[in-house]
Amino acid sequence: MKEIMAVVRLNKMNQTKKALTGAGVNGFYAHEAFGRGKGLVSSDLLEGAKEGFEEAVELLGEKGRLYSKRVVTVVVPDDQVSDVVEAIIKVNQTGKPGDGKIFVTAVPEAHRVRTAEHGDKAIL
Repeated sequence: MKEIMAVVRLNKMNQTKKALTGAGVNGFYAHEAFGRGKGLVSSDLLEGAKEGFEEAVELLGEKGRLYSKRVVTVVVPDDQVSDVVEAIIKVNQTGKPGDGKIFVTAVPEAHRVRTAEHGDKAIL
């Protein structure tokens, strides 16, 4: 079993839900999150700040700003990981900074409380 945790843009959440369902995922969790990436700054912005444009200076001041995101978490059998990751990438990839990240980690054990099932049966 693997846990797939994807950080996605807010405006891509509905597409992500549909993509997960299409990839055979029946249940998942979504959480609010705030974060930031590398914070790459465009050369135009730097040039504008050097020339004294107040708007550019203000934007540079937002370097540490946290952006609102969603974190989608799903646990799937090992053979489903590639399909789920591809589905998430397909609907979230714009080619621009902020598209998100996907993390895949091993889940050694899972238990369903209601039925006491464990292993893959607990997540299917």
